Amino acid sequence: MARWQNKQSLTNWKLPTIIVISTLLTLMFIIPTLIVIPFTGDDSSQASVETETASKTTTETPISLESPFDVHVLRSETSEVEQIPLEEYVTHVVASEMPADFEIEALKAQAMAARTFIVRFLMQENKKELTGGADVKDTIEHQVYKNGDELRQIWGSDYHWKIDKITEAVAATQGEIITYSNEPITASFFSTSNGYTENSEDYWEGELPYLRSVESPWDEEISPKFIDQKIFTIADLEEKLDINLSESVKDFQLTRTESKRVETAAIGGTTFSGRDIRDLLQLPSSDFTITKKDDHYVFTTKGNGHGVGMSQYGANGMAQEGKTYKEIIEYYYKGVQVSTLEKATPTLLAKK
Repeated sequence: MARWQNKQSLTNWKLPTIIVISTLLTLMFIIPTLIVIPFTGDDSSQASVETETASKTTTETPISLESPFDVHVLRSETSEVEQIPLEEYVTHVVASEMPADFEIEALKAQAMAARTFIVRFLMQENKKELTGGADVKDTIEHQVYKNGDELRQIWGSDYHWKIDKITEAVAATQGEIITYSNEPITASFFSTSNGYTENSEDYWEGELPYLRSVESPWDEEISPKFIDQKIFTIADLEEKLDINLSESVKDFQLTRTESKRVETAAIGGTTFSGRDIRDLLQLPSSDFTITKKDDHYVFTTKGNGHGVGMSQYGANGMAQEGKTYKEIIEYYYKGVQVSTLEKATPTLLAKK
């Protein structure tokens, strides 16, 4: 009896156990299949999307720059002449003259200034003849120009994003120039103002109606070049300025222009223009003050550059506030219009 009961108990134990094991096996094989199948479909769909995206990326058309003529650039290092399509020349001038991390609208404004400068220069009948039939030099005498190899050396691994960004800015303005009374302007520009731009006649000879002094308050806040100091001994100043000085700061008498730059400086019995002092002492700006410290004179300057036309850091400040390149151009060059090469320079295009 006890043996039968044990057998019956064993049978009762085996049956639920088999059922449980069967259930577990079913769950092990069927449920993972249910889980995997939907995601397999999603993966396939995702792969299709990625393939389509990659296809779009690889077939994207690069930015196209169309140039109506070439610019012949005299390279200062080699004395060779490079023949550069106009818009490529403008691209490399912008790359050489303005930081690529500036706002895109500031870069567009710089492209407009660079293109207008070269177009007006090429239209001048009395421009100086250069070696090898060159139109311009690659220095600040005209506009700084560096070719692709030179920019790669300077920028290194940043080359591609920087040149792409600048090319985008040039392409957005290609064929456009700045005019006044239907003529290309002298589109001068510089790095950093002292808070104002300069009237043309206060730095150069001749008054130009579009190169008027305007406020440029952005420079002080954002430009690292706003303030600078240079220190000179009495002997330094006497040699550089060809004067005789006493040891008194009273020897310096300054008058100022509308833009607060030095107009005249009476030093040691000789009167200089502010521009002369800037050039002779190689100061960043013609807005300077002079203080005496022990046996040295400290020249503290505000701004960087001649101050006439468009301030580059000011343009970037305006762009940061949401201004467009046309608004920047019309602010720094008074009474001008944005025109096209076809409308403003048909004679130049015919010659080229």
